[in-house]
Amino acid sequence: MHRVWKLRLTGMAGGAVNGIFGGGGGMALIPLLTLWCGVEQRRAFANCVALVLPLCALSAAVYWWRGNLDWQMAWPYLLGGLIGGFLGGRLFGKVPVVWLRRIFALFLLYGGVRYLL
Repeated sequence: MHRVWKLRLTGMAGGAVNGIFGGGGGMALIPLLTLWCGVEQRRAFANCVALVLPLCALSAAVYWWRGNLDWQMAWPYLLGGLIGGFLGGRLFGKVPVVWLRRIFALFLLYGGVRYLL
């Protein structure tokens, strides 16, 4: 039962990050799932993808409801995102976990530096 609450709180943290920043819930979910909940790295990445979809859908609905979502602007890059998601999903099983962690860390580092500067 203790693990279930950890998972729920982890989901809440991911949802909050996603809602506040319009995405990025996975940036909070991966470390929390692996370090705090003890989920194996590859499983954490896969579950994170499954969790982010409804989080993003809910956040998008809230943004749309408040008049901040521009579908005309979103459609062109949605197609590229779908193709990239498909290719990434196909490559996921072929990339060693150590490289998944390194790539993820580089994205975090890049994003952090960009926001600071």
